[in-house]
Amino acid sequence: DVGDDTRARAARSDVLRAFFDEGGRLVDSSPMYGSAEDVLGHSLARLGADKVFAASKVWIPAVAFGPDQIEASRALWGIERFDLMQVHNLLSYEGHIDTLRAMKAEGKVANIGVTTSHGRRHDRLAEIIEDDDSLDSVQLTYNILDREAEARLLPMARERGRAVIVNRPFRRGSIIDRLQGQRLPEFAGEIGVETWPQYLLKWIIAHPAVTLAIPATSSVAHMRENMAAMRGPMPDAAMRRRMRDYVLAL
Repeated sequence: DVGDDTRARAARSDVLRAFFDEGGRLVDSSPMYGSAEDVLGHSLARLGADKVFAASKVWIPAVAFGPDQIEASRALWGIERFDLMQVHNLLSYEGHIDTLRAMKAEGKVANIGVTTSHGRRHDRLAEIIEDDDSLDSVQLTYNILDREAEARLLPMARERGRAVIVNRPFRRGSIIDRLQGQRLPEFAGEIGVETWPQYLLKWIIAHPAVTLAIPATSSVAHMRENMAAMRGPMPDAAMRRRMRDYVLAL
């Protein structure tokens, strides 16, 4: 959300270029993120919109205005259609999901889903996962300190074949701040982890129900560091428990 700042826009394009160079595809945004979608369109026009798996959200109380908001987002991104359109934080879910089902049937969006964040409305999300067979994905908060989703939501999503997008993997950086100055455990080398962000991300994406995580960054170096979590051995269930217990003991 950097508005018309030319230098900041160029810097964000560099971050996105690093993401694509490292094999990334999905970029998640929303109309609620200020100028972010406009800035994304600016970057994609220079880097190539064909590189992105475009995921955004409908976020407006009045269901009748949902299609207009989605179209406005599509125009800002400069893409033919969204690969994934989500109902943001379940706002007016019942009406918007009908709109998205119709758009998917017409080929105007490829996949549809719902999102929550900050661990909110998990009971309602569980009901939706259980009852709504039209969903392709769910987005929720999950990290090494916020693990409520493990009990019910992640198993349900896996059982029903829903993609899972994890938001707030670092609690917007607060977990990394908490770990600053702490030594990585010696066993981190067994799974190719060299930094705490890689440790935290690899722990998340190794969960069998998780499809991907969406950390945010404005730094090329941090982007490349984050993407390195995809390389090397993935921790099994026993290693994930060991990784969790180490962090909780700090």
